[in-house]
Amino acid sequence: MADADDVRRLARALPDVTEIESDGFDFRVAGKGFVWSYPERRPGQRRLIRSDIAVLYVGDEAEKQALLLGEPDVFFTTPAYDGWPLVMLRLAEVDGERLHELVTDAWRMRGPEADPG
Repeated sequence: MADADDVRRLARALPDVTEIESDGFDFRVAGKGFVWSYPERRPGQRRLIRSDIAVLYVGDEAEKQALLLGEPDVFFTTPAYDGWPLVMLRLAEVDGERLHELVTDAWRMRGPEADPG
């Protein structure tokens, strides 16, 4: 069972990572976000930063759909993220090893060496 502290520890250990001040966690590499706390929005209410849920960059729509369909108890999305290669991860549903893999993959896809231009 992972939590926000695990996300912070893993993200901070990666090279060239910048942590953005946030009510939860927010990490970037090469100026691009790769993992951050889920900013839950409900009609008529203020935005709530959910540090028990991570938003992860996954690279493309195919990967997003594979995660959503393959593990619906772990990953989810909302209409606000339609068309974006991002998924929400319920941290309590993954162990440290899986979280390490997911955070590292997101970092790798957003890093400067991943930029073809």
